[in-house]
Amino acid sequence: MLFNSLEFVFFFVVVTVLYFTLPQKYRWFLLLAASCYFYMFFIPYYIVILFSTIIIDYFAVIQIERATGRKRKLYLIFSLIANIGILMVFKYYNFFIDNINFFNQSIFKADPLPYWSIILPVGLSFHTFQALSYSIEVYRGNHKAERHFGIYALYVMFYPQLVAGPIERPQNMLHQFYEKHHVDLIRIANGLKLMAWGLFKKVVIADRLAIVVNQVYDHPQQYEGTALIIATVFFAFQIYCDFSGYTDIALGAAEVMGFRLMKNFNAPYLAKNIADFWKRWHISLSTWFRDYLYISIGGSKVKISRWYFNLLFVFIVSGFWHGANWTFIIWGALNGIYLVAAVVKEKFFAKKKKVKESLVSEIFQIVTTFILVSFAWIFFRANSWSDAWYIVTHLTSNLFSKVIALKSYLNSGLFSGFFGIKIKNFDFTEWVLCFVLIVILFITDTIINRHGDIVSYVNKKPAAVRWILYYVIILSIIFLGKFGEAKFIYFQF
Repeated sequence: MLFNSLEFVFFFVVVTVLYFTLPQKYRWFLLLAASCYFYMFFIPYYIVILFSTIIIDYFAVIQIERATGRKRKLYLIFSLIANIGILMVFKYYNFFIDNINFFNQSIFKADPLPYWSIILPVGLSFHTFQALSYSIEVYRGNHKAERHFGIYALYVMFYPQLVAGPIERPQNMLHQFYEKHHVDLIRIANGLKLMAWGLFKKVVIADRLAIVVNQVYDHPQQYEGTALIIATVFFAFQIYCDFSGYTDIALGAAEVMGFRLMKNFNAPYLAKNIADFWKRWHISLSTWFRDYLYISIGGSKVKISRWYFNLLFVFIVSGFWHGANWTFIIWGALNGIYLVAAVVKEKFFAKKKKVKESLVSEIFQIVTTFILVSFAWIFFRANSWSDAWYIVTHLTSNLFSKVIALKSYLNSGLFSGFFGIKIKNFDFTEWVLCFVLIVILFITDTIINRHGDIVSYVNKKPAAVRWILYYVIILSIIFLGKFGEAKFIYFQF
C-alpha cells in the first residue's frame, strides 16, 4: 500500500478512528493487525518471513538478558545471523552468484551457477536494522527485553515506518506503545499538515522531476552534456523529495495518533561540507551505522590510518546496504573518500586562525557540497556501471556550444531543445514549474534550517497566511500532482 494512493487514505482514516475509539488495552492489537494488513498489501506470504525473524528475536533477546558470560554473546550472534542471513539470501544472493559466475567463466570457463528468481520483500533492510538495534541495545544493557510479544512485533512492524523508516531504537518506541494517547486536535492538525507537505513533495515535486530523470537515466547514451547535468541535478532533488516526503507522511501519520518518530532529514542540501550533509541526510541510518558499526570497529579512537579505513569501510557497507549492485558500492566508497578528504583538509588547516565566514564563503561551501553529493548520486541512480561511466565521461560534452546557443534558445522558449531532452507532454510550462518548485524547496529548507520545523513556523503566522498556504498546498496536490501511484524510491531497499 503506497502513501500516495487512495487506498492508504481510506486505511489511515479507518485505523486512526478505530485507534481512538478502542480502549487502551486493545489498541496495540489494532495497530499490529493494521500493520500486518499494510505489509501484506504488497506480497502477502512474505509476512511469514517477517514473523519468523520476529519470533526468533523475541526469544533470543530474552535469553540474552537472562544469560551471562559467553552465552549472552552466542544468543546475540544467533539473532544477528537470523536477521542478516535472511537479508543476505533475499537481497544479495543473486549479486554474489553474478560475481562468482563472472569470475568462473572468465578464469575457468565453468558453467554458470543458477540465479534465484524472487522478489525482494519490501522494506527488508529497514525492519532488519530496526530489529538488530533492539538485540544490540538489550545486549549492551541499554534496554530491557520486551516480554509482551505483541508489543515487540508492533515495534518491528509499526506501519508508518515499516517499509522505509525512520529506523527507530527501542528506547524511543517501545514505551510509546504502552502510553495512552488522547484525542488532541492541535496534534492531529499538525500531523495532517506534515502529511500534506510530505505528499506535496512526493507527487508534485519528486514525481514531476522523475519524468525527466527516468527518460535520461534509462537511455543515457542518447544524451550528453546539458541533458545529463540537468537530469543529475533533478535526481538530487527527486530522491530528496521522494524520501523526505515519505518520512514526513510517516511522522505525520504517527503524530496524529500520538506517536513520536525521530527526525530523519534536516535541510541536507544546505550542508556546508560532507560531514554536515551526513548529519542531515537519512539521520536514522547514519546514526545506526555510527552507533553499531563505526564505534564498534574503533571509530576515531585509533591511529590515523585506521580511522580513515573505518570511515571508508562504513560508507562502503552503507552503499552495499542500499543495493546489491556495484554502483551502490561505488556510491558509498565515493562518499567515504569525500569524508576522508574532508578530515585530512580539516587537520591540515587546524592550526590556522579561524575567521568568521562571509555569506559568499558559506554559499560557496553549500554549492560545492551539493555538486559533490550530486556527482555521487550518478552511481546511485544509474542502472549499471557502464551507464554511470558514460554519464560521468559525457557530463561536459558539447557544454560550451550549448552555452553559446543559450540566448537563441531562451528567446524561442525552447527549453527542451536547449537541454537536449524532448519529453512528451513536458512543455515550457513544465520546465519552468520544475525550477520554481526547486526554489520553493530551498526556501522551505532555509526555514527548517533556521527554525527546525516547518509546521511550527507556519503555525506562528497569521490565520490568513496559514489558510492561504493550506489551500495552495492542497490545490497543488490535486491539480499539479502526478498520480501514477509511483513507488517511493527507498521501497526497493
